[in-house]
Amino acid sequence: MKVYTELDVWKESRILVGSVYKLTRSFPKEELYGLTNQLRRCAVSIPSNIAEGCGRRTAADTIQFLHISRGSLYELETQLFIALDLNYISQEDFNNLNNRVISCKKLINGFINYFKSNRK
Repeated sequence: MKVYTELDVWKESRILVGSVYKLTRSFPKEELYGLTNQLRRCAVSIPSNIAEGCGRRTAADTIQFLHISRGSLYELETQLFIALDLNYISQEDFNNLNNRVISCKKLINGFINYFKSNRK
């Protein structure tokens, strides 16, 4: 297997983190410890859990961390909807970021399937 830093899923999720940080800079100050913090924390957990999973010894352990990463993607997606509902982000910003979330979901699902097929 490749080193995790060479994986497309890890690279894409890092780009997603940067996008979330840039987007949340314009959030209201009262959201610093609320939605801003939540968005940033779950975004950071995506590539972090991919890396941690790749550092595990068994495929089952790796898959577990990939599932955690995927869960963070769904959490991030929900928080983006909430930011849109609160008019903290525009529809265009939402669409751009959500397209990146969808891309990361596809990549991580493929990576999970790869590990599952190699366990048999």
